[in-house]
Amino acid sequence: MDVEEMAKKATMKDLKAIAKKHDIKLGRCPTKLKIAEKIPRDELEALVKK
Repeated sequence: MDVEEMAKKATMKDLKAIAKKHDIKLGRCPTKLKIAEKIPRDELEALVKK
């Protein structure tokens, strides 16, 4: 499964929480895909499997 498919399955709230945990700057208007590309892949996979 690629990052784009995983981003579609995850919620914005969960993606933002992971980004905040890793101190990732999101910018002015982040999309789910942009956040998903910046966070670690293993965290994203774990989020989708929930």
